[in-house]
Amino acid sequence: MSEKAPQETSPVADFEASLDALEQLVGKMEDGEMSLEESLAAYERGVGLYRRCQTALEQAELRVRLLSDPQDPASGEDFPPLHGNDA
Repeated sequence: MSEKAPQETSPVADFEASLDALEQLVGKMEDGEMSLEESLAAYERGVGLYRRCQTALEQAELRVRLLSDPQDPASGEDFPPLHGNDA
């Protein structure tokens, strides 16, 4: 009988879960019904979620660079900035 190793969460799934949790947290904070201590704890959690999202995005960008040119990933160019009016 073979045992399956526990599957790690993919960076994309982790990003989406972290972003969803961050959006919910911001919504609660915007309601303005938290005490100061609750707000500080929520802010601290939000910073952690933001950092997880940022790390996941950096990993995704690296994967794109590696897929684009595995021999020289540093040759990739930065993605152009997104503008709110472009869609």
